[in-house]
Amino acid sequence: MAKPNLFDLYDVASLLSEEERMIRDSVARFVDERAMPLIARCFDESRFPDELIPEIAEMGLLGSSLEGYGCAGLNAVSYGVICQELERCDSGLRSFVSVQSSLCMYPIHAFGSEEQRERWLPGMAAGEIIGCFGLTESHGGSDPGNMKTHARRDGGDWIVSGSKMWITNGNIADIAVVWARTDEGIMGFVLEQGMPGFEAREIKSKMSLRASVTSELYFDNVRVPEANRLPNVRGLKGPLSCLTQARYGISWGPIGSAIACLAEVLDYTSDRVLFGRPLAANQAIQLRLADMARRITGAQLLALQLGRLKDAGRLQPVQVSIAKWNNVRMALDIARDCRDMLGGSGITTEYQAIRHLLNLESVITYEGTETVHQLVVGRELTGINAF
Repeated sequence: MAKPNLFDLYDVASLLSEEERMIRDSVARFVDERAMPLIARCFDESRFPDELIPEIAEMGLLGSSLEGYGCAGLNAVSYGVICQELERCDSGLRSFVSVQSSLCMYPIHAFGSEEQRERWLPGMAAGEIIGCFGLTESHGGSDPGNMKTHARRDGGDWIVSGSKMWITNGNIADIAVVWARTDEGIMGFVLEQGMPGFEAREIKSKMSLRASVTSELYFDNVRVPEANRLPNVRGLKGPLSCLTQARYGISWGPIGSAIACLAEVLDYTSDRVLFGRPLAANQAIQLRLADMARRITGAQLLALQLGRLKDAGRLQPVQVSIAKWNNVRMALDIARDCRDMLGGSGITTEYQAIRHLLNLESVITYEGTETVHQLVVGRELTGINAF
């Protein structure tokens, strides 16, 4: 009998279709051959590896779950394994694809006009147009209903004023999907780089997601044509539905981070000899490694079932909250424990654990903090909104 895969002890791979496994393996090769050699240096230099964008686009990873307009039309599980393999490299790489696909291309596809889809989606799928998503504001955080950014009609145009904070891709984006209050409810607008009054300022003082572009967006009476307003949604259900798409991918991504950390620490504890024997020969080390494998296995099964529910059209937001909460917490705890087991070496970016640990401190906060997802589940259980 063949030995189990150390990073897939329940043989979850056997539950994937041939196409899903092929997609996972092709992204894994890209990560190992092209992204991994760059990422530690990019993290050190606080630089996003934008030279990889053409290859990412050529592989069909941008808007991969969307139909038409140059998109691959893959199922939800395929998108999940893409996120897992990208985040095995770095959360910043997965964040780039997640924002482009789930937060920018998805709302244009779901809520835009046909003219808007034709205008932007093919270029976005090809990596020629980069997007960012403007919802979070500095004072609002987990309460998007506390939005201050507003838009008012002015003839055939809209005048958008306000600001957004913690915006992935902001300074490399050609367009921004921005949500604003209006007299007719919350609406989405596509702002374009170069519009007078629209400015992106990169946030530099980060100790997390350093291989990712994070920005503030400012709108000083930006004139936006009616043709750039998303016509087919109104209210918070628009941006919140985008967040559900992004949170789904985040439920998969941190599994990759956890696997990367476990693989690294398995090698390290096997090779490092202290007091006459490998670290891995100690019971304390084996107990910690076993707990990591247990938690990764649970997360893999949770993510796969979530993907099957999504593909069947039965996904509920509370299910996404459970998976995002569980799987990011799992990965963060494993990254911290691996960093500790690496000893002094664990604080350097020559090893992956500290980088994943720092990144996951952001991942557990964005797209709904851990507390927000706990309260979503609590509300579902009790019927009482405790927000």
